[in-house]
Amino acid sequence: MIRSNILFDLFDSFYDLFGIDMELRHLRYFIAVAEELHFGRAAQVLGISQPPLSQQIQALEQELGARLFERTNRRVELNEAGRLFLEEARLVLAQVEKAADVARRAQLGELGEMKIGFTSSAPFNSNIPKAIHAFRQRFPAVHLDLREMSSRDVAQAVFDEAIELGLMRPMPLPDGLVATELLREPLVAVLNVSHPLATSSDQGLYLESLANEPFVFFPRSYGSGLHAQLLNLARQAGFNPHFAQEAREVMTIIGLVSAGLGVSVLPASFQRMRIDGVVYRTLLDEGAMTAVWLVQRKGASSPMAEAFARLLTHQAPTRLSGSVDA
Repeated sequence: MIRSNILFDLFDSFYDLFGIDMELRHLRYFIAVAEELHFGRAAQVLGISQPPLSQQIQALEQELGARLFERTNRRVELNEAGRLFLEEARLVLAQVEKAADVARRAQLGELGEMKIGFTSSAPFNSNIPKAIHAFRQRFPAVHLDLREMSSRDVAQAVFDEAIELGLMRPMPLPDGLVATELLREPLVAVLNVSHPLATSSDQGLYLESLANEPFVFFPRSYGSGLHAQLLNLARQAGFNPHFAQEAREVMTIIGLVSAGLGVSVLPASFQRMRIDGVVYRTLLDEGAMTAVWLVQRKGASSPMAEAFARLLTHQAPTRLSGSVDA
């Protein structure tokens, strides 16, 4: 086809002969003349004088080895090569403008992908889903890659730069990370509905009242910040908990409590999960609180990460640094 053969030859010559600055400038000059079909008006549009414009178009035609215009003393017209070249030149400039816009939007955090790790209990607090929803509304072109993992794995993934941000429960952090406390909430005992303490009081209970109970909980190896916290609270209450059943998923833990296999301790936000056969009682022990942290690497973050962090930390200004004790 004429279009394929002529245009590809023209552009191959054009790209070989000019650097990118020269190439785009010549395309703009050519398009201006092609649209105005008058060198004087085109020069005014471009903000340059007419003689240099005429010289640049002549140089372009000479280097391409093809005439783009038919000129007489009275008029300027595009020839066949010029018409085909004009169509492709417009596409090239449009693509350049699109590329520049993509780069600008990416720099502002409006495009791209952001990887976020989160511990399974984090999304149950309403503030976090609201922040995710607000971010998606504000930056619809940003793809959020959400990855569920343990708190220990969240911290390690942020440290290794496998993810940009992490939502986790408190536990010691590697040096080089900074944490912002997003929220604090009480811990609750999770009891089977037939447990004697399930109906004794709605005001809460002390952990020592569960000293002789089998516990259903995360395994120590899972890396949940809640495991160390439960051990500390139990020791303060004067006992070491007996872990009769272990599970990595919160839903499984609650389900096993519902089946009568033991008791558990979880963040209060899990009370939103209405499962038959289970009741929740607030722990009255001092320090029976837990938190959710937003974890980032120290130093520069991507614009996307900064925008997401601002949404999450709007009402949570407390910042903590690496090596924090749980």
